[in-house]
Amino acid sequence: MRVIDSHTAGEPTRTIVEGGPDLGAGTLAERAARFESGHAWVRRALLTEPRGFDAMVGALLCPPDDPACETGIIFFNPAGRIGMCGHGTIGVAATLAFLGRIGPGTHRFETPVGIVSVDLRDANTATVENIESRRTQAGVAVEVKGLGRVSGDVAWGGNWFFLCQEAPLPLAMENIPALTEAAAQVRTALAREGIAGDGGAEIDHIEFFGPPVSAGADSRNFTLCPGGAYDRSPCGTGTSAKLACLDADGALAPGEPWVQESIIGSTYRAHYRPGANGGVIPTIEGQAFVVGETQLHFAPDDPYRVGIGSPFLVGGGGGR
Repeated sequence: MRVIDSHTAGEPTRTIVEGGPDLGAGTLAERAARFESGHAWVRRALLTEPRGFDAMVGALLCPPDDPACETGIIFFNPAGRIGMCGHGTIGVAATLAFLGRIGPGTHRFETPVGIVSVDLRDANTATVENIESRRTQAGVAVEVKGLGRVSGDVAWGGNWFFLCQEAPLPLAMENIPALTEAAAQVRTALAREGIAGDGGAEIDHIEFFGPPVSAGADSRNFTLCPGGAYDRSPCGTGTSAKLACLDADGALAPGEPWVQESIIGSTYRAHYRPGANGGVIPTIEGQAFVVGETQLHFAPDDPYRVGIGSPFLVGGGGGR
């Protein structure tokens, strides 16, 4: 299996460019579900130790349903599938440019939750016009262990988010372990109280916000992704959800720039236009850099070929 590794604003993406699993026919959403039900060992093998680590996000390139799209993309992290991934989309654009498959200009990528437009400015810089994003619940309060009463908004940006305007402690790198624990407790409390996205969808991303550190930034954030890893980037789908909340509050006008800063200090430039269904169409600009090109091997006698602690390991080293 051949993969290209990149990072977008510090957050890694591992893109499968050759040798991925055969997902058969059907829509991209159907094939994404088939990837999880029949090939979950791939995400474990690629993204967990000894080949990966918990912050890695994977991207499987596959034929799109819409022939006008450059490619279809199924995103996943060690915990499961992801509907849309902003940093991953920028990373895939940089990867395809590295491979010579696309050049500067506008391209369409298909994801299981919709088609996004990518304007590749140069080999490393891309602007993503995301799917329509929206706030579905405002000022939701929940009792959180160790934090007391916490309030936030529920919003969709391609994934489901709970956005807390008040962080439980300063958004500094030395506080990442404590912020991770606090965000995990918020996620647990939301599930316990039945607070969910549309159709009962799990809210699996938690965001804390605070004042920026970098000159020119509007806000700093900390995002806990599904599983236990935090987002090193400012989070593309999270920034999309934030724009939907700002629009709903009348705090940001269409076309007005918003610079979102991550917990490590990297930034995205963003703005939005009104959507057709009452939400917003966010645009996120960031940079990605290819950092490696690897041919992965899966030796049949390697006891950890599908990951340490993987449920696909049988009898201390059997098959998948």
